Amino acid sequence: MQHEDIIQGLMQPVAQISPKYFYDQLGSKLFEAITNQPEYYPTRTERILLEQRAEDIKRAIGTTHTVIEPGAGNGEKAQILCDILKPQCFVGVDISAEILQEGVARLRHADPNLDARAVIADLTSRVQLPDEIPRERRLVFYPGSSIGNFDPPQALEWLRQARAWIDSSGGLLIGIDLPKEVDVLEAAYDDADGITARFNRNILSHVNRLIGSDFDPSEWSHQAFFNPVASRIEMHLQADTSQSVHWAGGGRDFVCGERIHTENSYKYPLQVFAGMLRQAGFARVQSWTDERGWYALLYAQP
Repeated sequence: MQHEDIIQGLMQPVAQISPKYFYDQLGSKLFEAITNQPEYYPTRTERILLEQRAEDIKRAIGTTHTVIEPGAGNGEKAQILCDILKPQCFVGVDISAEILQEGVARLRHADPNLDARAVIADLTSRVQLPDEIPRERRLVFYPGSSIGNFDPPQALEWLRQARAWIDSSGGLLIGIDLPKEVDVLEAAYDDADGITARFNRNILSHVNRLIGSDFDPSEWSHQAFFNPVASRIEMHLQADTSQSVHWAGGGRDFVCGERIHTENSYKYPLQVFAGMLRQAGFARVQSWTDERGWYALLYAQP
């Protein structure tokens, strides 16, 4: 299925690779490095917001039995939230097995009383949670503005899945990146140290292993820019030379300057995203933003 998914994307009129294929072992570590770059404000801003508004968030959410974090990665943000809410159970969901298992192990070490579990799953498909996790008092925690990687119809469908994970006693705590100055946005996805460029090119190495292709990542350049019509950052890889890429049973010729679209990151105005939450079945929505109005955390309940 992975093989077919990747080849189907590469053969589109504008070639594309899903951003879920960024996250092999090296890609996951490179993304961690990106979040520590001075230009990359979302992680830092969200962490400060979580810490500064901890009491407000705790009061809004109340008692939580289980925190479910899709795209949990290394569990760093989950640690902050678990310190605030003191849940009995944590379920991390991620496609990157090794990084997720390391993060869950750290959570167990930090709190031996926490029932911390790892679910290896692709968030672009339906995710089956462990049957034994009680439905009462669940909190779905989706930080990092990761919802922005989905196109709006996909994002709405994902929000509906999150709604299906909880009952009337549960809720969703989600982070979104807000629109802001273009130079700030573009710098966040094209840092001066070139970490994001390495991260973007590494997807080709991962694809080579998955489908047996012969991409040469050194012949591709990182491109990141804001698309104002769609209100999104776009990341692409641009061919530095005309070249032929092969894989078992096929291949494609790329001309110099041709691009492979690897990621979108949508920037939603607060009221627009609150409306999407209501479309997805969440009746009550409250939010907190940082002092610059760059980032928001929203808590949504049925």
